[in-house]
Amino acid sequence: MQLLTLSGGIFIKIPIPYGKEFVDLEVEIPHEVVSPNFVEVGAESEVIDEALNNPVGMESLEEFMKNSEKILILVNDATRPTPTAKVLLKIRDKLREHGGVRFMVATGAHRGPTEDEYRYIFGELYDEFKENIFVHDARKDEDMEYLGVSSNGTEMYLNKMVNESKNIIVIGSVEPHYFAGYTGGRKAFLPGVASYKTIEMNHKHALSEASQPLAIKGNPVAEDMEDAMKVLKDLNVFSIQTVLTADHGLYATVAGDIFKSFDIAVEKAKEVFCSNCSRRGNIVLTAAPYPMDIDLYQSQKALENGKLALEDGGVIILVSKCRDGVGDDTFLNLLCSANTCDEVMCKIDEGYKLGYHKAAKMAQIGVYAEMWAISDLHDDTIKMAKLQPHMDIQKTFNKAIEKVREQGKEPYAVILPQGSLTVPLLE
Repeated sequence: MQLLTLSGGIFIKIPIPYGKEFVDLEVEIPHEVVSPNFVEVGAESEVIDEALNNPVGMESLEEFMKNSEKILILVNDATRPTPTAKVLLKIRDKLREHGGVRFMVATGAHRGPTEDEYRYIFGELYDEFKENIFVHDARKDEDMEYLGVSSNGTEMYLNKMVNESKNIIVIGSVEPHYFAGYTGGRKAFLPGVASYKTIEMNHKHALSEASQPLAIKGNPVAEDMEDAMKVLKDLNVFSIQTVLTADHGLYATVAGDIFKSFDIAVEKAKEVFCSNCSRRGNIVLTAAPYPMDIDLYQSQKALENGKLALEDGGVIILVSKCRDGVGDDTFLNLLCSANTCDEVMCKIDEGYKLGYHKAAKMAQIGVYAEMWAISDLHDDTIKMAKLQPHMDIQKTFNKAIEKVREQGKEPYAVILPQGSLTVPLLE
């Protein structure tokens, strides 16, 4: 951040991500910037090696692969900044020697990767292994296998390739998630390789007040994920979980048992992504950084984190390029079918579809605050989502200041340049 002196005092230039670029936001009102915490990182190669050489609660990766006739490697899609390619590069020789390795992009209910996204995920290994790469399609019922019912009543249908392989390597990244508690670990299975019906039943639990960032115990969404691993108890899973910094540097890697490695990674993720916030703001600017700005569906996570620092009656400004448009438009169809956010909540009570949890979370904010958005989406699309469209980051921020002053209040801003990744903790 750059400090600039004015005749009336000091203001700050704060770089706000927009796509792969940054726009300087000049701020001259009382404010605080809430970002992921600075953590010291080691050499990425050594961090990965250390984890692979010292797995938690399991045999070495070398032994795991030697004792596995067939191996399926589950990897994240391009909506997550997981350093999959760097991990795969470390084990490339082992993959070549084995010969029975296949890969599956655990898309959940997302679309499959584009050519550029395949290369983002797999890096220089893509050309070598692309014939052995499969993409999970949640809508292909014929690819699914019924495995039982969760304690919350979710019917578990997962991709057949998982049980057929028996031996699974999971490569994931752990960070706070706005209704599942945390990403990573068991999330590779549910929703990663689950059927559309299963994901829909699981995500309905996101409407529960217990479905919060950082919450695992008592969170029905997270409990379903744990139950998925219980019905998959006969699988042999070697987990490689990474924790990144805000700028996608590698902070930690934990390998081994899927539950133990996840628990350790959660503690590491807290060190990065949970940041203290001294007070709520009547203005909150929250940005979805690349690659989490892929669409409005994904960018909503920045709103959800930002609302934790927002006063009732305030203005929350979402900054996201939304490079790929809206994403799954089920939530948008619901939002535009109602005149007010209150009406949206009533319609959700009448019947749930996958994507409605996004509409619910957005509508919940719209009931008590104004939602503004700066993106590449058409103004009409933004309006349908119950947000007010704006163009210029600086002008929009200044307009919010004017609005607060018109209400007879002193403006105070909370700014989250990495809103998708930052959980503000009120002191």
